[in-house]
Amino acid sequence: MIRDMVQEDKAIFLAMAKDFYSSKAVAHDIDIKIIETTFSTAINEPHLIRAFMIEDDDVPVGFALISFYYATEVGGIVVLLEDLYLEETCRGKGFGSEFIKFMEKEYPEAKRFHLEVAEENTRAIDLYKKLGYQVLEYVQMVKDGKKWDD
Repeated sequence: MIRDMVQEDKAIFLAMAKDFYSSKAVAHDIDIKIIETTFSTAINEPHLIRAFMIEDDDVPVGFALISFYYATEVGGIVVLLEDLYLEETCRGKGFGSEFIKFMEKEYPEAKRFHLEVAEENTRAIDLYKKLGYQVLEYVQMVKDGKKWDD
């Protein structure tokens, strides 16, 4: 089952997010304060970022975060899959595919679905390709704004 996160999910989300952000699935760890801010924003401002719990028999086994932006390249709204995390014992059991299909059905007006994946995460890359996602030949560049400890 996939459902919107609620305030009562905070502890389980923080534990899962900490595990996710200390894994090889991401480029680098992030401070727990950022994870807490993300949770708060998702609960209070779902038009910016929407958070989901993924459950197996009513037991949380993962989470997903999506956000939204407009892209001139496609002339419309892009749904960005920020994070998709599943507990290790639940990987390879169809939960990831189920969430991707849910997300695409939830936003039929989206002109594009976008996600990022670490090159080393070949299992996830294989899943996304199987579901019709393609690699974009772009170099991503960022410049971070205000630091969290400023």
